[in-house]
Amino acid sequence: MKQILIFGILIFSFAASACGKTIINTDDPVNVYDIKVKTMNGEDKSLSDYRGKTLLIVNVASKCGYTPQYEALEKIYEKYKDRGFEILAFPCNDFGGQEPGTNEEIVNFCKTNYNVSFTLFDKIKVLGDDKSPLYARLTGYQQTGDVKWNFEKFIIDKNGNVAGRFRSKTAPESDEIVTLIESLL
Repeated sequence: MKQILIFGILIFSFAASACGKTIINTDDPVNVYDIKVKTMNGEDKSLSDYRGKTLLIVNVASKCGYTPQYEALEKIYEKYKDRGFEILAFPCNDFGGQEPGTNEEIVNFCKTNYNVSFTLFDKIKVLGDDKSPLYARLTGYQQTGDVKWNFEKFIIDKNGNVAGRFRSKTAPESDEIVTLIESLL
């Protein structure tokens, strides 16, 4: 019986990761509003400044196979920004050294290649002992585990609570992400 239970859990875990998303149970919310992050200019920015907005938080990299997702991120930002939607992008060099640039180089790359107008923040760590407090909160909630690669997406509701998590392979303009965003606006 124990082996069947373990097998069932493994199958469920595989199926959940294969679909590319993890929806978080909002019955026991985790809130991000008490966290401060650094802007590209090194200034502190409280996430409570985004109170009342729906957020998509994403770790990004300029030299990744998923880097073209910048284009889709910009499209959904343009589509929903006037309805209270923000994208908060955090450059990260944790995966294969795919974000080696300085903040200035990252901003230049994003504007030149993808005309990015959403907010880019200071480069952070999303793995290990020096993981940013934001990502410690996002990934520690309900033991959802570490970020697996660049361009993993977290959706935050207007109250600052995690509402969904989507792995890298889930495109920003996918039905799953767009439906969740629209339901929260």
